[in-house]
Amino acid sequence: MNAPLALEIALVDASQAPALVTELAELLVHTVAHGASIGFLAPLALSEAQAYWQAVCAGLPDGEWLWVARVAGQLVGTVQLSPCPRANGRNRAEVCKLMVHADWRGQGIASLLMAALEGKARKLERGLLFLDTEAGSGAEALYQSLGYTRVGEIPDYAASPDGRLRPTALYYKLLIERSLNPLPGAESEA
Repeated sequence: MNAPLALEIALVDASQAPALVTELAELLVHTVAHGASIGFLAPLALSEAQAYWQAVCAGLPDGEWLWVARVAGQLVGTVQLSPCPRANGRNRAEVCKLMVHADWRGQGIASLLMAALEGKARKLERGLLFLDTEAGSGAEALYQSLGYTRVGEIPDYAASPDGRLRPTALYYKLLIERSLNPLPGAESEA
């Protein structure tokens, strides 16, 4: 019988984030090198990955959210939540850049990261989560297993790390049903 993972899922505070940039950048470079279509082409320079994470960390005080997964102290995964800032979109948030190090995939880490993200989204009263992922990728099975609904796909949406244009699949998940209820803070037209 295998020993349980010494896994920790942590929400990153804005003050802690700058110290994580190098580890996050290394994870991003590794993930792209292993074929994940997450906005970058291979080979991804560490400096470009660091610049990306510096920008993400700068947005944390402004309502963006970031989680990391560690196994025995090693950063092995991450995910981001980006709530819509507009008044008419206060019910939704985007799931961004779910990554798990290739050596740690299949251990349930992505599911635990998503559970943490969804819990926070509920606390923020974000009833709708949405995301896109490369059509035909292994990520589709993960999102479907977590209850996300595939809406469709857009052809030639983004280049995979090797530069080939690939379709993206669009997904959503309703966390809070609000079809007849106004958003918190919304004025009724009475």
